[in-house]
Amino acid sequence: MIKIERLVFNPFQENTYLIYDESGECAIIDPGCSNVQENDELDKFISDNSLKPVAHLYTHCHIDHVLGISHVNKQYGLLPLMHPESFKILQTVPSQGRMFGVDIDQIVQPMNFINDGDTIKVGSFALEVLYTPGHVDGHVCFVNHFGRFVIVGDVLFLGSIGRTDLLTGDFDLLEKSIKTKLYTLPQDYVVYPGHGPQTTIGHEMFNNPFVRGK
Repeated sequence: MIKIERLVFNPFQENTYLIYDESGECAIIDPGCSNVQENDELDKFISDNSLKPVAHLYTHCHIDHVLGISHVNKQYGLLPLMHPESFKILQTVPSQGRMFGVDIDQIVQPMNFINDGDTIKVGSFALEVLYTPGHVDGHVCFVNHFGRFVIVGDVLFLGSIGRTDLLTGDFDLLEKSIKTKLYTLPQDYVVYPGHGPQTTIGHEMFNNPFVRGK
């Protein structure tokens, strides 16, 4: 059985996800832990549940989603995995930090990248990569068809969508990503966003005021 834990970190109230199964292997997605206390909270959950992190994944590289990149690398020996276009955004993180008054101690460089259609094996389950630009270049979502869920980062929220006024944001492209990559999933798939509560594909298709229908 696949389990999903949401931890809310940093001043931006970013959702960090841990996805794991009975094997104990887990994926850490968008670790946004920004201080010692938040690092400890992440580590305690992993320790208390006897988990073994095997994947260090990013939906995208805005600063609120990458504040824990160095900690996860040092603590678990895992290099980050992201889309190649996200790597370009990762290089801007220090300037993003200056813009928002947030410090980040170190940028860990990826050695490998993930692309649309790739699958990432964790324990007995797999996460499929969907390339979903529009909020920012390099944005991806992670979908699991067996568990009927998708981790969407900042593409889609309960009743809202990702902002498109930051660097490389594009509303038309975001709308296309939502309609062609997310709204083509079954309506009962649970949507786990980068901020705020979960929702479902069907609920957003029929109720989201920014992007409705297919």
